[in-house]
Amino acid sequence: MSENPVGPEPTQAKAFWPTALRLVRELGRHPWQMVIMTALLVGSVVLNVIAPRVLGRAMDLLFAGVIGADMPAGTDPDDVVSGLRAQGKGQMADMLTAVDFVPGRGIDFPELGTTLCIVLGMYVLSGICLWVQGRMLNDIVMHVVYDMRRRVEAKINNLPLSYFDTHPRGDILSRTTNDVDNVQQALQQALASLFAAVMMVIGVAVMMFVLSWQLALVALVAIPISALVVGIIGKRSQQLYADQWKSTGELNSHIEESFTGHDLITVYGRTEDMDRIFDDHNEKVYRASFKAQFLSGAMMPIMQFVSYLGYVGIAVLGGLKVASGQLSLGGATAFIQYSREFNQPLGEIAGMANMLQSGIASAERLYEVLDEREQVPDRPGTENEDAGRTGGHIEFSHVDFSYVPDRELIRDLSLTAAPGQTVAIVGPTGAGKTTLVNLILRFYDIDSGAILLDGVDTREMSRRRLRAATGMVLQDAVLFEGSIMENIRYGRLDATDEEVIDAAKATYVDRFVHALPEGYETVIDQEGGTVSAGERQLITIARAFIADPSVLILDEATSSVDTRTELLVQQAMSVLRASRTSFVIAHRLSTIRDADTIVVMEGGRIVEQGNHAQLMARRGAYHALYEAQFAMPDVAVDEPADEHGSV
Repeated sequence: MSENPVGPEPTQAKAFWPTALRLVRELGRHPWQMVIMTALLVGSVVLNVIAPRVLGRAMDLLFAGVIGADMPAGTDPDDVVSGLRAQGKGQMADMLTAVDFVPGRGIDFPELGTTLCIVLGMYVLSGICLWVQGRMLNDIVMHVVYDMRRRVEAKINNLPLSYFDTHPRGDILSRTTNDVDNVQQALQQALASLFAAVMMVIGVAVMMFVLSWQLALVALVAIPISALVVGIIGKRSQQLYADQWKSTGELNSHIEESFTGHDLITVYGRTEDMDRIFDDHNEKVYRASFKAQFLSGAMMPIMQFVSYLGYVGIAVLGGLKVASGQLSLGGATAFIQYSREFNQPLGEIAGMANMLQSGIASAERLYEVLDEREQVPDRPGTENEDAGRTGGHIEFSHVDFSYVPDRELIRDLSLTAAPGQTVAIVGPTGAGKTTLVNLILRFYDIDSGAILLDGVDTREMSRRRLRAATGMVLQDAVLFEGSIMENIRYGRLDATDEEVIDAAKATYVDRFVHALPEGYETVIDQEGGTVSAGERQLITIARAFIADPSVLILDEATSSVDTRTELLVQQAMSVLRASRTSFVIAHRLSTIRDADTIVVMEGGRIVEQGNHAQLMARRGAYHALYEAQFAMPDVAVDEPADEHGSV
């Protein structure tokens, strides 16, 4: 267990705009929907921009009717204004010059009603456009996120094993779940709203300049202040959101590790230690989240304060313009509404910037996976190779391999395994035993030399064909959630029920299945909790048996089972190995005495090779390991794994 299960993740987000443009290009894969959605959005914004101007006209009609009703009928409006100036009421006269009143005529209710209906219709139509646009956006985003999740899954399946050696499972899980969901939220709630807000700001600014350029300048003071706030806070927020999602991945890794090793943690009394480590990770997530939310949360109050300052300036200057007749009361009303509609999108832009920063940080983590170098592709033309049974002749010819350049692990290794032969591999920790069998499966590609299957370089055949010819039984029995029947059939998906049962009988699974209430339909979880460790191992042997491989990779399967079941497992393994080339990673030398060839490895090289009797007679490395183990029967040849999982 590790207190800091962290892969080499960058804390600082790479770049906002390149990642944002990549997300936009994701949306661009749906061009026609985007065009229609943009047209609806533009229509909604245009209607919202024009509506206050029309509403201002209704206010002017109402005010003109009130003023006209108090004037003598038949009087010329200019005479009314001149009369007010003669009486020393110049300010009132100036105000009336901006009012289109008719003396003696009151409020024109038909025209006022028509104008208000037009305003109502504009807002209704705008709402419908926005609703349809929202539905289309959700559909587009769902397709984009579906495609992105599918691509990430496909990418992970094509990454080399070295990627998983350096990235905790919890972090990978966080990227494929939390980060994808965060990108979805950013696209749904922020990106389109941001576009609408920018369009609204531009449209409203134009209308404000049409009404009064002086008032418009007062309102525009908010833009540079807002840009400065968003620029300073947004840049820092992007880094903090990257920290937040990185620490979330670390927490997921620890939780996954805790659940997997729950029994071991309890037995060794390390619950409090794991709780302390959890608290440390949880505290780290809390601190990272608090900093990101605290800083980004400061945007909205600052934006509101700036907008309030603008309201004060507009109210003072607008009142003066109405009093001087330079602006009608309806125009002033429309401008105040425009001012609100201008500042509101600015505040929304600031708020959505927070969400975008978080979404971009998650998108960067996803693109890091998508941009990872994939495993070496199969040779062109091998996609449709027949994946039928092979002869099983394996040859290593002068193989060199290293996980890290200039740190060679296997050097000039040559080894031959004839069809049907059992090759046992022994050696101390870090000798390269597990690495050797991983190279057979092409989990890694060798640096030089060749690995041949039936005389064909494994790099010249598809991985599908190579792995179809290979079966594996690991020391830890891995089962999937499903029935026993489904877990055995996993070895060959087209196997019939009868073939599954035959495989189960051959590997002694059938003996205990009949004691289960639901037989072969008994559902087991990923850890196989409804069956014992030995029974789980028998199921994995049956799974390998039904696959009918010509080459077997066996990591001693009896090391973790009870004594009662060990004999059955050994018998099942014997059935499985019959007529198949087998590579056995040996932990207990007593289980490999009957191997055709025993290979002793040290430092990535074969130092001894032969059968049990021959190696014991030489009294070399194998003899020393054998004597050391049987002097202390409970000690395996090697216990810990090396830094790459090799033993």
